[in-house]
Amino acid sequence: MGKGKVYLVGAGPGDVGLLTVKGLRCLQKADVVVYDFHLNAQILNYINGSAEFIYAGKRGGHHEMTQDQINNVLVQKAREGKIVCRLKGGDPFVFGRGGEEAEILSEAGIEFEIVPGISSAIAAPAYAGIPLTHREYSSSFVVVPGNEASTKKDTNINWEELANFNGTIVFLMAVKNIELVTKRLLENGKSPDTPVAVVRWGTRADQTTMVSTLGSVAADIKDKEIKPPAVVVIGEVVKLRSKLRWFEEKPLFGHRILITRQYSPAIERLEELGAEIMEFPTIKIVPPENWSELDKAIEKINTYHWIVLTSKNGVYWFFKRYFELGHDIRDLQGLRFCAVGTKTAEEINKYGIKVDLVPEEFRAEGLIEAFGGKEKIRGLRLLIPRAEVAREVFPEKMRALGATVDVVTAYRAVKPSGHAKRLKRFLSEGKITIATFTSGATFNNFCEMVGDDARELLKEVTIAAIGPVTRKSIEKKGLKVHIVPERATMEDMVDAIVEYFSKGK
Repeated sequence: MGKGKVYLVGAGPGDVGLLTVKGLRCLQKADVVVYDFHLNAQILNYINGSAEFIYAGKRGGHHEMTQDQINNVLVQKAREGKIVCRLKGGDPFVFGRGGEEAEILSEAGIEFEIVPGISSAIAAPAYAGIPLTHREYSSSFVVVPGNEASTKKDTNINWEELANFNGTIVFLMAVKNIELVTKRLLENGKSPDTPVAVVRWGTRADQTTMVSTLGSVAADIKDKEIKPPAVVVIGEVVKLRSKLRWFEEKPLFGHRILITRQYSPAIERLEELGAEIMEFPTIKIVPPENWSELDKAIEKINTYHWIVLTSKNGVYWFFKRYFELGHDIRDLQGLRFCAVGTKTAEEINKYGIKVDLVPEEFRAEGLIEAFGGKEKIRGLRLLIPRAEVAREVFPEKMRALGATVDVVTAYRAVKPSGHAKRLKRFLSEGKITIATFTSGATFNNFCEMVGDDARELLKEVTIAAIGPVTRKSIEKKGLKVHIVPERATMEDMVDAIVEYFSKGK
């Protein structure tokens, strides 16, 4: 096979929004992704679903793969003619061994590209409200590897010059060696009163920032049990944090919110308010096993008075099949459309179709009232293209009042095949504060995917349900539902979450 190509991509420090556009494009076209531990798991959701995932990271000092093994995998997969994305935290050329990997690829004759990422050396201080340069405090900065602070004779650090450097000093990988770092600087003349900030998990929901001085920081780190990963910032610019801290002031800062459906624009508001999103879809939307029901209904489409669409998914799959069968939008002339919910109505409008009815209430009784009550329902013919499994209350009540209702399967909601190992770890470690469920199926699938301890893992989590039916499914498991919006839309659930926490809950 012809030689493939390797992209060495920096994934940034943690906030998924800091992944570059070019990095995202490389991810989406990759056949193989070789990734590290210190990544936001959300980035992996952007990878082509058919791509091969290879975990090469380390956690707690345990290496999943040696550097030689990683190098060999990159060369081997590229020689198989595959597009390989080597996904690294931060920037691949800032203490990321990207240069070493690029050398190996060059020697092997493998085509490669470097896609820079935002280094934690820059991002973590910025999210803590600490500018590395400022005209009144520092006109330069230096980034130093903290693991070089040892007694070895071949260290590349000139501690005397560093101690007398007038700019900002940023140490990466220094927490474990902080006593040696501070000792070297102090014994070479750096003032013990020099301001120091330690930013752990910078740009993430877990971000914590400790301010100290050079003379006290080692003891403070030990006292507060601060563990890696953390960035240490030394210099007068640390004083600006009290004025410039912005990330930690956001109303939802510190919250990591579990979303059990696919990402939607409504969720962006939660991120804008400081929350970190953990996307773990427990439902995957797929076509019906066969189209016979919907095809039959479409062929006699003009015999109906109303088409009732209950979701954006229903709109998409109905029109997708409608056009695949060679029909024209003009063939729908004379038909009336009912949309359950404003977002469903907006989706229908995209096809140039005016929606005739958007009921104020989403319950069966409200829908029946919207159709004019008992007197006007008899004799109506309705088509409802929807999910394979859904509630039958509305169709049954309409039939009881004399309407003809054809309910056909336009799509299926199935359980994805993904594993929940990382999610379970985050829940058990208390790293998820809010869990959202948009249907009974999303919750039940969640329980199946997580396993027998799902209830125990959710006990201390604030739970949001999109409506009363979803709430009942959750409460059957003995869990408390804290947030239920008045209307069953994602936008209203987001509003309810914001309101709940604005009251100090």
